[in-house]
Amino acid sequence: MALKNFKPYTKSTRGTVIVNREKLWQGKPYKPLTTGQSSTGGRNNYGRITSRHRGGGAKHKYRIIDFYRNKMNTKATVERIEYDPNRTAHIALINYENNIKNYILCPQGLKKGDIIESGSNIEIKIGNNLKLRDIPVGTSVHNVELTPGGGGKLARSAGASVVLSGYDGDYAIIKLSSGETRKIRSDCSATIGVVSNPDQKNIKIGKAGRNRWRGIRPQSRGVAMNPVDHPHGGGEGKTSGGRSPVSPWGQSAKGLKTRKPKRSDKFIISRRKKRK
Repeated sequence: MALKNFKPYTKSTRGTVIVNREKLWQGKPYKPLTTGQSSTGGRNNYGRITSRHRGGGAKHKYRIIDFYRNKMNTKATVERIEYDPNRTAHIALINYENNIKNYILCPQGLKKGDIIESGSNIEIKIGNNLKLRDIPVGTSVHNVELTPGGGGKLARSAGASVVLSGYDGDYAIIKLSSGETRKIRSDCSATIGVVSNPDQKNIKIGKAGRNRWRGIRPQSRGVAMNPVDHPHGGGEGKTSGGRSPVSPWGQSAKGLKTRKPKRSDKFIISRRKKRK
């Protein structure tokens, strides 16, 4: 997908860059594969705000995506490529030979009319879903399972992929885009290719209103608050807070590691790259 630029007729269009969706399906989604969504406004079941700066936003339906791809050795035809407001990647509506339809994450390069399938002893091509043990080393894959039959969990956002680096016994070694290298059981499945819409990272929203459409409300700086509201608040005149940057609850904002030990830590070969 190409990017769409606007002429600077107004302040909001000056510098605005969005993804051009002219080649995507222009109609409504396939209704049997949609369900309603309720907006929480960032509040939990007690009505208390647990995620700040949420609220409003355009109303839309959730598209039910098949992350499992468990219809083995059944060919499916790509009917159309669609925009999904719930994720950064595009989605594809596929129709199986037995007339069952599903939405899947659309890989880059998949087109209307292409034939894809899941299973073993099938062609290594974009959109096909195989076990990691059946995929050649060096292949870029997405929608990777962490447990066999558990559905794809890794590399699902726009432009994301992981590279299959090798094998170690019953495990496949993969390298994530973060730089982390880890082991996953080789009987987990993955889809060949890179997730569609890599230009998502180049979007410039251009105006605050576009964030409101997405359900994101304005955010106040901590130094503009009172001491009762934020550790950075208070002070005479303009001040940077007088302490190292922290969250509203006092947690360091300068690289404090918050990841708790997990049983899966033993499968991580090397950690992700550190920020510069």
